[in-house]
Amino acid sequence: MKIALMDSGIGLLAAAAAVRRLRPDAELVLSSDPGSMPWGPRTPEDITALALDVARAAAAHRPDALIVACNTASVHALPTLRAELEPALPVIGTVPAIKPAAAGGGSVAIWATPATTGSPYQRELINDFGGAAEVTEVPCPGLADALEHGDEAGIDRAVAAAAALTPPDVRAVVLGCTHYELVANRIREAVQRPGRPRLALHGSAGAVAAQALRRIGVDPAPMAEPSGTLTVLRAGRPATLPEAALTYAEGRMLAAAAPVL
Repeated sequence: MKIALMDSGIGLLAAAAAVRRLRPDAELVLSSDPGSMPWGPRTPEDITALALDVARAAAAHRPDALIVACNTASVHALPTLRAELEPALPVIGTVPAIKPAAAGGGSVAIWATPATTGSPYQRELINDFGGAAEVTEVPCPGLADALEHGDEAGIDRAVAAAAALTPPDVRAVVLGCTHYELVANRIREAVQRPGRPRLALHGSAGAVAAQALRRIGVDPAPMAEPSGTLTVLRAGRPATLPEAALTYAEGRMLAAAAPVL
């Protein structure tokens, strides 16, 4: 069993770690192109072309499924990726977890890149799945880039700025960029108000990992022998996990759990 994941950069780590937890025996292929980051400000046509290149590099390794572990690529390139690769290769996109976050009503915030915040795509998701919740869109300029480079000071500044824009009575935060899941605990600490119920964070990594297994007809087996390998591609060329990836628990877990091919 081989699962490929693609993103512009290391935002795919959270979903890859989720796959590894569900199936320690799965071979993983991580395909990215950090030299082209950030994708958010680019035109839909540019994003689609870049995503196709990254997806084709992953597909060349003949995986059983491909996870598009990037919100921006899922918004703009998913139909094109599916048109080219399916049905031979199931393609699983990433959607912000607005529906489960809004299910309890109350105040909900969606943290996302500036390009996604206020976009017709995100507004449509809010209209379709926001229900009775009070949804606030929170732009997070610089956060994904700081996370990509392991810039601790930059992460702190971006998280603090987004937290200041988040309503004080917020009950749940949707992590609307896959990079953000790498610092979920830091986001909770920045937003959690004293005396308030524990803040709920809603990412997408677990859901897309489970969906990938369903698409290929495989059950989770978290106790399976940890025999899965790890292949890293950057701009289509064999590589190793970048140093910045190892500053996050997900990156360290992936590096330690499997030999890198």
